[in-house]
Amino acid sequence: MKIIKRNGSEEDFNIEKIINAVKKANNSSETRFLTDEQIVDIAEYVEYKCNKIKRAVSVEEIQDMVEDQLMAKGAFELARRYVRYRYNRSLIRKANTTDNRILSLIECNNEEVKQENSNKNPTVNSVQRDYMAGEVSRDLTRRMLLPPDIVEADKQGLIHFHDADYFAQHMHNCDLVNLEDMLQNGTVISDTLIEKPHSFSTACNIATQIIAQVASNQYGGQSISLAHLAPFVQISREKIRKETIAEIEELGCEVSEEKLNEIVEKRLRKEVNRGVQTIQYQVVTLLTTNGQAPFVTVFMYLNEAKNEQEKQDLALIIEETLKQRHQGVKNEDGVWITPAFPKLIYVLEEDNVTEDSKYWYLTELSAKCTAKRMVPDYISEKVMLQNKIDKNGEGHCYTCMGCRSFLTPYVDENGNPKYYGRFNQGVVTVNLVDIGLSANRDMVKFWKIFDERMELCHRALQCRHERLTGTLSDAAPILWQYGALARLEKGETIDKLLHGGYSTISLGYAGLWECVYSLNGKKLTEKEGKELGLQIMQKLNDYCAKWKKEENIDYSLYGTPLESTTYKFSKCLQKRFGVIKGVTDRNYITNSYHVHVSEEINAFDKLKLESEFQALSPGGAISYVEVPNMQDNIPAVLQVIKFIYDNIMYAELNTKSDYCQVCGYDGEIGIIEEDGKLVWECPKCHNRDQDKMNVARRTCGYIGTQFWNQGRTQEIKERVLHL
Repeated sequence: MKIIKRNGSEEDFNIEKIINAVKKANNSSETRFLTDEQIVDIAEYVEYKCNKIKRAVSVEEIQDMVEDQLMAKGAFELARRYVRYRYNRSLIRKANTTDNRILSLIECNNEEVKQENSNKNPTVNSVQRDYMAGEVSRDLTRRMLLPPDIVEADKQGLIHFHDADYFAQHMHNCDLVNLEDMLQNGTVISDTLIEKPHSFSTACNIATQIIAQVASNQYGGQSISLAHLAPFVQISREKIRKETIAEIEELGCEVSEEKLNEIVEKRLRKEVNRGVQTIQYQVVTLLTTNGQAPFVTVFMYLNEAKNEQEKQDLALIIEETLKQRHQGVKNEDGVWITPAFPKLIYVLEEDNVTEDSKYWYLTELSAKCTAKRMVPDYISEKVMLQNKIDKNGEGHCYTCMGCRSFLTPYVDENGNPKYYGRFNQGVVTVNLVDIGLSANRDMVKFWKIFDERMELCHRALQCRHERLTGTLSDAAPILWQYGALARLEKGETIDKLLHGGYSTISLGYAGLWECVYSLNGKKLTEKEGKELGLQIMQKLNDYCAKWKKEENIDYSLYGTPLESTTYKFSKCLQKRFGVIKGVTDRNYITNSYHVHVSEEINAFDKLKLESEFQALSPGGAISYVEVPNMQDNIPAVLQVIKFIYDNIMYAELNTKSDYCQVCGYDGEIGIIEEDGKLVWECPKCHNRDQDKMNVARRTCGYIGTQFWNQGRTQEIKERVLHL
């Protein structure tokens, strides 16, 4: 059994430490309150309780258990001595809270940091440097930048103040990069003027440089559209045609127009291949300043094309993108594996959703890619046009920012819809499960606590907004001056972009499933549970609308993709309320509105049910279905895809994509329990060395490849198939 020390490092549980600590307190006066046998009993009971929790227990939790047992033994004076001792020690530690954590992560023995982000390798210098800066930022944030009650609420797991490790800087969350403006009108990268490219391959190269620069100046995800690259296919076509004609004339040959076109298109395809390969490989191999590949989403939407020729060229780019992603990338052993990024989103529309539609072949290709590599994900143009309606009454289809964060519909001062160049200011998430359990099945009490927590979240969100207020465009020229998000003057603040709906700010929520179950014993899949769940979702939206009206800031409800926080919330709930069946009896809570991963439900019923909740999560939402290996059953994948088009705005299919570097096994690498801890193991050679296996799982709307904490690992282990 493992314990987590205060600096985040992990070590074996040692009962002797408990016995010795209690003995010291017991022997510190002439009066001995407990016998040695009673002290051993206390320590053994604590060990028993820790084993039952089935996860690594923190030192603080163990000390709480010791206090409880001292009180149960009637040793009240001894318990008071123990509490005073803990208090004095905490005062000493507060003198500097960051040193030990920084040292532990440098030495690679900080288990919390190791499992914080499934796409960061904490042994790499650049990641360690980012984490070191993050610890300092987090410390400043807690001690100086946030009100004490918000810091305490975050610590207790009532809310989660996202990305505190970046809060000290004036940085925003995620965005839709205006790649079209930057490519067509030029940009500046590292003080170098980048003019409009003269070929598709050059445009792709510049795009990857823009992606890296943007990623280094924010902390969330970004999205680009392939439609913004499509015009450069025609530029390359014309350039290749001129070059080919010149070659033919130099050779003194005569070539028919038909043959000339054939040669040009063949050469053009090679250039598209190279350009797409540039994006795929550079995104995978680039390391940004935070020590990971850029968190970028690539959007594939045929109807974004401005004319029929551009649409055909866009289809060519999409086809090449899907083919290359289906192939994957090679690991260090030369084996094709699934990369985490770029994330791909494919829009289902009339031109590609039926067998007789013009671009059905792209949908078939996307289905094959999904079955093997878990991407692309799917947006239904049909449903999105119904859900995203602007003030002019027009529906719009556009990509999310990163994995699921959606902008709200916006019309500029000229009455034109605008999405690219917009961004999100940040997120604060409320733990709905805590509200449900605090109410103890009393709905009047539930709504009273709910209102209090909303006010707490509101103040925390205002802190995020105020931190960005006054930020100069000089802080990130690529974003604010050179077209990624705006073209402001040097020395100008970004304040006008923070109001009026240009940007959003997100109220996140987590654990709707457990919250509802704690209140009425019903699941979201049952009538009473669904009705209460939708009522809670509507109330969350009502608060966002109220704040927006009062402040002219676009608050929006966001289905939080908890990664490490699902474990944090679970531990806090267990500490406050104990283990409650169906609510706190796991080391994770459910993301956003999702049906619980262990619930037996078929793919179509799950998507249909969750579509109702998704419509009430305008600031961000995604649904998924868990499927087995579908590479030999593509018609079934296509059936799910068609269902998505008709029923839900944004969804994905989860499968497995693993490889054991020891024995070459390429099936599903499993999860087993060892000494109270969940570990990954190859079923063929029983390799448990995570450095010698490639495991890819979608956990939060994006694919992770660097493994997960114990809570998220348990969630992965307990997923049931929906197909």
